[in-house]
Amino acid sequence: MVKLNYVHLVLFWIAGQARNNKYGIMKTIKIKLDKITQAEVNLIVDYLKRGKIIAYPTDTVYGLGCDARDARAIKKINKIKGEKGKKPLLVLISDFKMLKKYCLINSEQRKYLEKIWPASPAGGPGPVTVILKNRLNLPDELTGGLNSLGVRLPKSEFLVKIINEAGFPVVSTSLNRKGEKLLINTQNLEKRFKYLPDLVIDAGIIKGCPSKLIDLRDVKNIKVIRK
Repeated sequence: MVKLNYVHLVLFWIAGQARNNKYGIMKTIKIKLDKITQAEVNLIVDYLKRGKIIAYPTDTVYGLGCDARDARAIKKINKIKGEKGKKPLLVLISDFKMLKKYCLINSEQRKYLEKIWPASPAGGPGPVTVILKNRLNLPDELTGGLNSLGVRLPKSEFLVKIINEAGFPVVSTSLNRKGEKLLINTQNLEKRFKYLPDLVIDAGIIKGCPSKLIDLRDVKNIKVIRK
């Protein structure tokens, strides 16, 4: 039997920490969505800009997010969820200027969106994600290699502020492993996931549901994909 001394134990500890770093050591912050501080915003934006993965409250359910331009980060999200291959993911934006940067949109489509998006000038009935043609300036890991993109302008002031200060779209996919139920809180993630996000933003229990999904690529033939 090999006798372990102090040096061996230290080396094993370092190796264990390296594995944790590879698969994600989580930092958790608790926030109040109606009282978000600038320091909290700065922290979240810093994680996103460094290519990290966040678990965060969206305007529908808890989600996993990252910089939508970062192929490596998107691959990590798929790994956390247990997804294989390139599955299209939706993104959240902060305004129409950001939408036009990544999607092709005409005046009729914009008028329609101004009626249905809660954060748009006219307000709207609830969270709606739309599929539009994209400008092919985002990674295939996000779009699945398609020329379309699911995108939503959220109602949450918290989300709009985060995205606006980050300056790029943020991936939004539900916080759950493939085939498992949606999570209403961020408790015990270590037991639920083999791989972990880098930052968990805990806002308490959220009992929402996924957004309505419509295909708006042809504004004269709008299709409801998910009610």
